[in-house]
Amino acid sequence: MVNELREKGITNEQVLEAIDRVPRHLFLDNAFVEIAYENRAFPIGAGQTISHPYTVAFQTQLLDIKRGDKVLEIGTGSGYQSAVLCEMKAKVYSVERQKSLYLKANKMLPKMGYKLWQVFGDGYAGLPSFAPFDKILVTCGAPFIPNKLLTQLVVGGIMVIPVGEGAEQEMIMIKKKNNTEFEQSKLGVFKFVPMLSDKERKLN
Repeated sequence: MVNELREKGITNEQVLEAIDRVPRHLFLDNAFVEIAYENRAFPIGAGQTISHPYTVAFQTQLLDIKRGDKVLEIGTGSGYQSAVLCEMKAKVYSVERQKSLYLKANKMLPKMGYKLWQVFGDGYAGLPSFAPFDKILVTCGAPFIPNKLLTQLVVGGIMVIPVGEGAEQEMIMIKKKNNTEFEQSKLGVFKFVPMLSDKERKLN
């Protein structure tokens, strides 16, 4: 899988090494184990999916993670992206709105040896009590760029977010120049499940 990611243009060796260390099959239903390392998305329950390895690698590479970076992840999902960030020695704070996914990841990731802060909550709100963050990663398609997330980013920090309301979203990288100025780059079209507001009120 790592060689395929290299061929697709992933050049950050730290990202490739982190992905190589994470056992992706453990984040999937047993029915998908034999094809877990193919570059495809798979359902993980609650109407959500685990992203393509290339998408995970692409977003992670854009974040330019440094050891000790404080990273806010919006959309824990299966926990696979969280594990990759932990492998890169980031301090990870992850928010998930689907209760069943939150409970599963909250149990599984620590068992695998990953230490991170996991929260059941509304991704649009971020985690103001833990802000500011060096990097913010949104792993679902947002209809717009949430201002609350921008305010939780340090000056000089990076946010990576797929934006769009249809079946496809534009990957956008935002660099915070100061408290009022932001630099945006559009970096291609991807497909994500939609970013939903508030948090789920019942177990799936």
